[in-house]
Amino acid sequence: MRIPFSYVFRNLWTRRLTTALTAGGLALVVFVFTTVLMLDAGLKQTLVTSGELDNVVVIRRGSETEIQSGISRYQANAIETHPAVARTPDGLRMVSKEAVVLISLKKSGAQKPSNVIIRGISPLGMELRPQLQLVQGRRFRPGSAEIMVGSAIAKGFAGVEIGNALRFAQREWIVVGVFDAGGSGFDSEVWGDADQLLQAFRRNAYSSMVLRLAVTGSGGEAAFERFKVDIDNDPRLTNQLKREQTFYSDQSRALSVFITVLGMTLTTIFSIGAMIGAMITMYASVSGRVAEIGTLRALGYRRTSVLLAFVMESLLLGLTGGIAGLAVAMLMQFASFSTTNFQTFAELSFRFTLTPGIVVSSLAFALAMGLIGGFLPALRAANLNIVDSLRAA
Repeated sequence: MRIPFSYVFRNLWTRRLTTALTAGGLALVVFVFTTVLMLDAGLKQTLVTSGELDNVVVIRRGSETEIQSGISRYQANAIETHPAVARTPDGLRMVSKEAVVLISLKKSGAQKPSNVIIRGISPLGMELRPQLQLVQGRRFRPGSAEIMVGSAIAKGFAGVEIGNALRFAQREWIVVGVFDAGGSGFDSEVWGDADQLLQAFRRNAYSSMVLRLAVTGSGGEAAFERFKVDIDNDPRLTNQLKREQTFYSDQSRALSVFITVLGMTLTTIFSIGAMIGAMITMYASVSGRVAEIGTLRALGYRRTSVLLAFVMESLLLGLTGGIAGLAVAMLMQFASFSTTNFQTFAELSFRFTLTPGIVVSSLAFALAMGLIGGFLPALRAANLNIVDSLRAA
C-alpha cells in the first residue's frame, strides 16, 4: 500500500517557512548552475554563428588564430585561383583576403581602453557573411580610410558614432556605418579595407583568407577534403584550411573551459551546502513526525512506502527549488556579457543563451540534490520502530 502524494504535499505545505528557506537555497545553486551553462552556450553560439557552413578559412599552418597567422600575397593568389573556389555570376572569385589587427578603444564610461579586433576585408567580404546587415549609415568605400563598426562596438564603446574619426596606425579613420551580425562575434569587430589597413600597419602579408566552396550540399565535404589535400601537398604553400564554423568554434575553447571550470567549482561548493540544508530540514521533519510515522506503520504501510514518501517529499523540495532557480536564470537572457577572448585577447560581447538541454540538465541537477539530501533522513524514517514511535505520542 502506497502513501498518497497529497500526504507528501501537505507535509511540505504545513512547514511553509522551512520549505521556502530550503527551496531558496536549492534555487540559488540551480541559478548558478544554469547561468554557467547559459554563459557557455551563449559564447559557443556567438562564435559558431560567426561561420558559414560553405565558407573555408585559410590561415598559416600551426596558427590557432588570425592574429598569429600570416599569408603572403603570392600564397593568397595561388589559393584564390584553385578550381574549388566558387565564382559570382560576374565571374569574380568569392574570396576575401583579410587583415586582422588589435587596436585599443575606450569603453563607454570606462577609463581604461580595451582591445578590439579591426578586420580588413576585400570587396566580397560582406557577401561571404550573409548574416551581416547594415543598420546605420553605409559601407566603407574600397581604397578609403573609412570603417564600419559592429553593433556591440557601437553600444559599448565611446567615440564610434557615425561621422566620428578614430585615430590608430598614425591615421584617422572615419566611421561611416554600423552593421549587425546577428549576435555573432563579428558584432564585436571594426571593419575596413584590407589593403588600406595593411599599408597603415606596415604589413606585407594578410592574416587570413575566407572563401566559398564551389561545390556545396552533399558533395561539399568531399570537395573540401580534396581542396585541403591539394593545399597540403603544394610545396609553395604553408597554410591550413578549416571550415569557418569549425574555426570559430575552436576560438571559444579556452574561454569555454575557464567558464566551465570556474562555474562548476562554485556550483559544487554551493550544492554541498544546499544538500546539507535539505538534509537538516528532512531530519528535522522526521524528528517532529515520529508518532505520525509510527501511526502509518501501524495502519499497515510498509517501510518501503514510508521511505518512498520521504524521498518524494525531498524530490518535490528539490523540484520546487529547481523551478524557482531556473525561472530567475531565464531573466539573464535579457542581459549581455562582455569579456576578453583568451584566444585573441580582444573584447567579445555575447548573451546568456537558454536551450532545452540546459533546462533538462538544471531540473535533473535540482532533483539529484533533493534525492541526495533526503535519502538518509528517509531511510531513518523507514527504519523507526513502530512501538517506540507510538510511545513518543
